[in-house]
Parts: sequence; structure tokens; C-alpha cells
Amino acid sequence: MSPFKSSTGLYENVAGFLCYLFAFVGGVVFLAVERRSRFVLFHALQSVMLFAGLMVAHALAGFLPIIGIVVSLLLTILGLTLWVILMAASLQGKWFKLPWIGDLAEKQLQRM
Repeated sequence: MSPFKSSTGLYENVAGFLCYLFAFVGGVVFLAVERRSRFVLFHALQSVMLFAGLMVAHALAGFLPIIGIVVSLLLTILGLTLWVILMAASLQGKWFKLPWIGDLAEKQLQRM
């Protein structure tokens, strides 16, 4: 357990975990309510960006004849894998940063 609590009253690692557990929605909720913890805000931003990107990619894959099914399946496997890894990392209190998306989340966090 992280000894630090977020402004929501939850431990930082639990709040970070919830950002991923409820995917896009969890990230949006914590972006709206978190006021202090940079750890929670980072994971909320990364969750929103990752799962929004996956939703858009799934929608675009639907327009690809035949190969769209394969692309959609690969996106689902990727999404589930990242979902589990990110939940575990945040619960352990790690600042696990994804390539590209993590950098964007970090830059956005610096502007906040």
C-alpha cells in the first residue's frame, strides 16, 4: 500500500488502479475529482488516452473489409494485456509509462 492518499481520500495506488479498472470512465472521473496527487492524475490521463485511442482504432477497424476482423481481434488482445499490466503496476505504486501515450500524459500533467 502506498502511504500517500489522494485528495479523494483513497490511497494513491488504489485510485490509480481504479483509473484503469473502469478504463476510460475511471480516468475521466479521477481527472474531474482529483486535485492533488500527480500519480493519480498521470494514471487517469494515461487511461483516458489509451482507452480512447483503442476505441477509435476499433471503430476504424470496422471499416476494413476482411482484415478488420483480425485487426479488431489484435486490438482486443492488446487492450486486455495493457489493462492487466497497468492495473497491476498502478496497484504496486509504479509510474508505468507507456510509449507515446505515457509521454503525452506526462506532458499534459506538466501543464496542469
